[in-house]
Amino acid sequence: MTHNTPLSPRPLHHLAETHRRVLTRAQLRSHGVPPAELDAQCRPGGSWQQVLPGVILLHPGPPTSEERLHAALLYAAREPASTVPSQARAEGPHRPAFPEAMVTGLAALTLHGFASSPSLLTLDRIDVLVPRARRLRSTSGVRVVRTPAMPTPRQVTGLPVAPVPRALADAVRQLSDAETVRRLLTEAVRAGHCEPASVVRALNQAKLLSRPHVVDAVDALLAEGRAIAEDRLYEMVRGYGLPEPVWNVDLRLPGGPHLGGLDAYWPEQAVALELDTRAPRQDEDALWSEYARKREHLERLGITVVHTTPKKLRNAMEQQAAVVRTALMAAGGREPAAYVVVLPRS
Repeated sequence: MTHNTPLSPRPLHHLAETHRRVLTRAQLRSHGVPPAELDAQCRPGGSWQQVLPGVILLHPGPPTSEERLHAALLYAAREPASTVPSQARAEGPHRPAFPEAMVTGLAALTLHGFASSPSLLTLDRIDVLVPRARRLRSTSGVRVVRTPAMPTPRQVTGLPVAPVPRALADAVRQLSDAETVRRLLTEAVRAGHCEPASVVRALNQAKLLSRPHVVDAVDALLAEGRAIAEDRLYEMVRGYGLPEPVWNVDLRLPGGPHLGGLDAYWPEQAVALELDTRAPRQDEDALWSEYARKREHLERLGITVVHTTPKKLRNAMEQQAAVVRTALMAAGGREPAAYVVVLPRS
């Protein structure tokens, strides 16, 4: 058989395992399928079908969810994914299969395992993230989302998928239902996909915090994140045998000004713990200045301040417990702290 001999669909079955029988026109040509044969196979009643511009499904039935994802990525990728094993070996193990394209939005959240996102079969479009400079149009079945800086994708079922914060921002941009937005944001934190701060940062970068229903959902998100972080803080103190502090208190100088609220305080050792659950919004610098002023004031009074974050409590709880234990043990070698009044946080 010469290079120009037309091929039927049969010899291409060996590609199904890696590409779910979805290929581009260029890939089919590289396998020896001439344009006339390809067009004949894609006519009504033929064995193949064009599901997106330049993307061919090698069977006549409706595409599966996996095939829709592969088709969307093949359409959006800068160059066709390799289909020939020898080519893949020549390209190297670290070359992306779908250059400059990744799944984002609701489809990405579904792939990340969100229970509150719809099934892939019910989505009218697959959102695909590409660099801003790409000249690529949205089409039936695929919405092109542009970004000035591509995030590092996560590999989910072998496909490049946008990280949860970015996928959330792209999904929320298309949603007007407040309850749906709230469920998605809350699940992101409750299920441990990411921290509230990373979600708010992504929403802020996408300029979505001016939408009232998004702001309301963010407030619910921050409350959820705060409650989870406080539970981890209780777990750290009790799980690592630290002395029991007084929880959620305000400090005041006797007859003097309010010094600030604390999440935990050990009066005998004059050690304070503050849980930083600030969200990165437009007023972040002002909030940080307030935190810094409070810390400096307490330390001038001889009170040691331990600063931690929800992320540190989640990923390095033992290390954070060691930091607190060290501060408590060092109390005996310090000058006595100023007397302060400890009150329940209002």
